[in-house]
Amino acid sequence: MSADRLELERYLHEHIPLCKCVQVAVDAASDTEVTLSAPFRPNINHRDTVFAGSASALAILSGWTLLYMRLRALPFPVRIVIQRNHVEYRKPILGRFCARCRAPNAEQWGRFMNALGRKKRARISLHAELRADGVVVGTFEGDYVALRAQAGARPAADGGRGMGRRRGT
Repeated sequence: MSADRLELERYLHEHIPLCKCVQVAVDAASDTEVTLSAPFRPNINHRDTVFAGSASALAILSGWTLLYMRLRALPFPVRIVIQRNHVEYRKPILGRFCARCRAPNAEQWGRFMNALGRKKRARISLHAELRADGVVVGTFEGDYVALRAQAGARPAADGGRGMGRRRGT
């Protein structure tokens, strides 16, 4: 695993405790796409399939992580929250599973960034696929809100520590 992916995985486990419980792994992470995965055993339900809450959480986290990757280079701190989401489960998940979220198109991203600059808050819809054994087992749609943190407030889940706001990564 690359140092950047390992660092991001540590960040998620340390600052979002659910990630550690679900055993989230960062399979791929860039400004254009994030893929997170989780093993079967810690996410099993009473029917010997993956608990829907774990699958939903992984999908939400894939979108959150994509926004985190894209916004961390800004010169000001931003809080990212999920406002609303919908998951459609197509098949039971019987093993390791992943959630892949791709960046929105340039027009959507431009509107989002303009709103964040003007209003200090912005909303964007992201989509993710849940996959197991190479098959789409679910789809996710979520609305995320980014809020510019006020001066003196804790800017993010890491309180300004952690991965920071590096440019060019």
